[in-house]
Amino acid sequence: MIELVNISKSFGNLNVLKDISLKVNNGEVISITGPSGAGKTTLLQIMGSLDKPDGGKVMYDGCDITGLKEKQLSAFRNRHIGFVFQFHQLLPEFNAKENIMIPSLIAGNSMSNAAARADELLELLGLAERGSHKPSELSGGEKQRIAVARALVNQPDVILADEPSGSLDSHNRQELHNLILKLRKDLGQTFVIVTHDDSLAKLADRQIRLLDGRIEGQITNV
Repeated sequence: MIELVNISKSFGNLNVLKDISLKVNNGEVISITGPSGAGKTTLLQIMGSLDKPDGGKVMYDGCDITGLKEKQLSAFRNRHIGFVFQFHQLLPEFNAKENIMIPSLIAGNSMSNAAARADELLELLGLAERGSHKPSELSGGEKQRIAVARALVNQPDVILADEPSGSLDSHNRQELHNLILKLRKDLGQTFVIVTHDDSLAKLADRQIRLLDGRIEGQITNV
């Protein structure tokens, strides 16, 4: 579904990514690991069209998105890619349900359809009673699940997650890990996850390890 072809990226004289090629299959969970500075987040941002490579192609279902203009890229991201970050990045002035609805409204869906989809996701994620609560009234684990629901609202092809369990305690980390597996099983959702969390990395179908801007190796988990 996603193919990175000979991706390179530099910042000044620093070569962050060096000729990276990677395929992500539909319904697959992939973890990207490696030491700090290996290029993991940069790779995820390029995969998610938040940054452009200096060289190479980013293909979604055979379509090279690297040549799209910014307005086209924004529309593509909104409809095809969901993002989850280490810190939930929920808007504090809106409640949980409204935060989930925002990408759907940006996509042009009606208020009623966006609200119905948000209610569906709140139920799926076990948060049906928390939709009217603002982020300040939610636990860390609940905030991150709301962030996952927001990423899912437009039924994206892939969810790209950057250290999604990095700010959670051990209980909430395990809850998030279980949720990712549930969404893959129930929805066939594709995930690409940058993580330093070894237990999360091992739950993935494949572990991709980066070192000094290159793919050092891959492990297929059975």
